[in-house]
Amino acid sequence: MTKTIHYYYNHSSPWTYFGHDRFLALAEKYDAQIVFRPCESAIIFAQSGGLPVAKRAPQRLANRLVELKRWRDFLGMPMVIESAHKGPAMNWGNRIAVAHGYRGGDIGAISSAFLKARWAEDRNMSTEAAMIEIVNELGLDGASLWAQSQSGEIGSLYDSYTEEAMAANVFGAPTYIFGSELFWGQDRLEFLERSLAAS
Repeated sequence: MTKTIHYYYNHSSPWTYFGHDRFLALAEKYDAQIVFRPCESAIIFAQSGGLPVAKRAPQRLANRLVELKRWRDFLGMPMVIESAHKGPAMNWGNRIAVAHGYRGGDIGAISSAFLKARWAEDRNMSTEAAMIEIVNELGLDGASLWAQSQSGEIGSLYDSYTEEAMAANVFGAPTYIFGSELFWGQDRLEFLERSLAAS
């Protein structure tokens, strides 16, 4: 029986970056199928009572920086915590990933590239050209994929993923759902593995 994990995330989340490649490796280890669901955290936050980073209290912002540094060092992963660049709109990378998946492409790989470009390489991703360049570096047609990602068809599909997330009680990124269990945060991957191993 195939093990299936629903994966709700976005490319603006540093926590998604910390967990993404580890999660892909975990799914491969247990021969689990991933249902990729890039979604709009701003809408999810508004529905679930969360706040975007810019609107959080100073003490929460300070602790966030401490936790990012702790996890960066613990995992030994490169990360530029305070970027010199304005980040892209949240839906850009998400919609490109959705469009790539719609074409039958490897969403995990393209998401990995976006996450590394933003959080490890600190690339300026604030323009259409920059996003296209990253896609081109994967040997894909960036311009074509960008154009499709901006279509109404992909927009509707992306919106449906966000609605699906809210219906599944998702309230933050990354979230992994296996069976009836919801695991919020990359720091819950060990618990997800325990469930996979026991199934």
